Amino acid sequence: MEKTLDSSFFRMVNDGLTEEDIRMMSPLVWAYVGDGVYELLVRTYVVKRGLSTQKLHRLSSGKVSAKGQLKFYESIKSHLDEEEESIFRRGRNAHSYTMAKNMTVGEYRAATGLEALFGYLYLMKREERILKLFQLGMEG
Repeated sequence: MEKTLDSSFFRMVNDGLTEEDIRMMSPLVWAYVGDGVYELLVRTYVVKRGLSTQKLHRLSSGKVSAKGQLKFYESIKSHLDEEEESIFRRGRNAHSYTMAKNMTVGEYRAATGLEALFGYLYLMKREERILKLFQLGMEG
């Protein structure tokens, strides 16, 4: 299987957080972080195609949209362990003050769940797991 990114990138900024600190965070905080992690992974993945920036934007936008994230989740859910599935559910079920735009509430919540999972794994410094799930999702 092709290695998508060098995982050393993820070892940057969260040294001051303990595992307990991370577990006690709101799932919406995990989703806030995970939104950036997931988008960076997608952008890095699509840039390898050598397309114009307009086409890159169109391709990555489809993958980071709520519908794209729901499809991504569907392709990885059978590979999640119990803790990861719990993190996804907590993110999906978290009460957000933001309204879904151009998508169903279910799609929006699933996207939040996926972002929460990626944010949680990033904060817990489980970069190899992030990369594995990302590869599975992009292949799915």
